[in-house]
Amino acid sequence: MRLLRLLFSLMYRPRVEGLHLVPERGAVIVAANHLSFYDSVVIPLVVPRRVVFLAKAEYFERGRLRRWWFRATGAVPVRRGDGRAAQGALDAAVEVLAGGGAFGIYPEGSRSRDGRLYRGRTGVAWLALTSGAPVVPVALAGTGALPRRTRITVRFGEPLHCTGLPGDPRARRAATDEIMAAIGALSGQDRADRYNTHPGGTGTPSAAKGSVSSP
Repeated sequence: MRLLRLLFSLMYRPRVEGLHLVPERGAVIVAANHLSFYDSVVIPLVVPRRVVFLAKAEYFERGRLRRWWFRATGAVPVRRGDGRAAQGALDAAVEVLAGGGAFGIYPEGSRSRDGRLYRGRTGVAWLALTSGAPVVPVALAGTGALPRRTRITVRFGEPLHCTGLPGDPRARRAATDEIMAAIGALSGQDRADRYNTHPGGTGTPSAAKGSVSSP
């Protein structure tokens, strides 16, 4: 990973702001806007600790380079459209955080194809309220043009400490809205007052508590 980080930095010269706001150790949720498949490549390459993301199960089944990358970064495979798999993804995320790890999530649920920031799904708040981990908001810009040479910006914000009970829908909604407001302030994106959906009419894996996203 050290060599990959160096090569990535030399090739793209990303502008990284607020990296010191990501705790060097201990449980943390990294919550980002979602513009591209490459978001799950960029964040692990700029953060100097392992950030575990969910990844579609098919990424582990085909494509040697993709398979290697997601295994190397400790990604958790998940299948879309399966409620039991979604709950398993939530449970896997809690395990990562319980072990003092960093877990990456896209509260929008799927990639924005028009550049707007969509309403957040409440899985991110459930994780924060269940684990007690702080949430570091992240704004990505320029990743939609990858892998072409382009200027990338990754901006980290102040950690958020969510309060309330994970079983309280109002607490989850309030915490999610707070997280999305922080991401929006960092990204400057126009806001869409609705949920994003995956092409074809299906969202990302979801559970009663909300959605946990994969690239």
